[in-house]
Amino acid sequence: MRTKPHALVVMSRSSFEAHFDPSRLERLAELVTLDAPCWTDGLDTPHARTRLARAEVLITSWGAPELTPARLAAAPRLKAVLHGAGSVRGLVGDEVWRRGIQVTSAADANAVPVAEYTLAAVIFAGKKAPFLAADERRAYGGWGSVTGYGDLSNFERTVGIVGFSRIGRRVVELLKVLGGTTCLVADPYADPEEVARAGARLVTLDDMLPQVHVLSVHAPELPETHHLIGAEQLRRLPDAATLINTARGSLVDSDALAAECASGRLFAIIDVTDPEPLPADSPLRHTARVMVTPHIAGSLGTEIGRLTDHVLDELSRWTSHQPLRSEITAEHWALGVGA
Repeated sequence: MRTKPHALVVMSRSSFEAHFDPSRLERLAELVTLDAPCWTDGLDTPHARTRLARAEVLITSWGAPELTPARLAAAPRLKAVLHGAGSVRGLVGDEVWRRGIQVTSAADANAVPVAEYTLAAVIFAGKKAPFLAADERRAYGGWGSVTGYGDLSNFERTVGIVGFSRIGRRVVELLKVLGGTTCLVADPYADPEEVARAGARLVTLDDMLPQVHVLSVHAPELPETHHLIGAEQLRRLPDAATLINTARGSLVDSDALAAECASGRLFAIIDVTDPEPLPADSPLRHTARVMVTPHIAGSLGTEIGRLTDHVLDELSRWTSHQPLRSEITAEHWALGVGA
């Protein structure tokens, strides 16, 4: 009988409890050899170092400590890190690639609820629903009486997608449910044919901005994408356009966005902010033209089970010496994929 590889689950207690119900824990035990307990939230105690020394694969998620060179040196048998969440930023670094350790992420699975949230945000943006609900000063005179919010419609709208990422691609596909929607994509690394197959058209960001009714941000967080959407880009958006951000708060200039929304010209639906959480006195918290949600677009509750299943599927492939489907390479890392 083939010997099962040793595995160690490394994440916070709350993450472990969310990821592994009895059936998923049973499946994990069928694939690998686990010590008791199989889970730890730290790697620096003598007991954790003993277990780390045996580990050939780490199952990680939120709350896992960084795999520093010192910690990796204590794991001479480590061959793979399978991450049960989206970003591996803050978890892996150059030493992982130098060692040739394989890394995967559940970002594909985590993209599902983020894309669903974005679709809902686009639909609400079309009707300006959250902003109308928040505007307590307005007296309504019945159906069709709302003015000052632009065209309240989700038909024949133009939606701009900044970043043809896992999530951006899914959003393009989901937007097909809206009749007559024109979808534009801005991404300097995207293949025009792939974008077209997904149902959109590749354009430059400068060309996109004046055309869109909704602008949705899905680019990676890199030094060159800091304030990718700044004051100049916001000024180029049409009146009554809505910005949606489910990527990273640093991609948008928060002060410039607050100023445009406070002026009454633009609207925003943001699930990520810079800083996060927003200070209590942030202007973004105090205008009816901005809806802020507390970073809920990603996987929560039972959605985390989807991430666990993704990891267990990858683990099954890894133990069977099959190609991994969500591997993050050093080249991907340099482009912000998985970051």
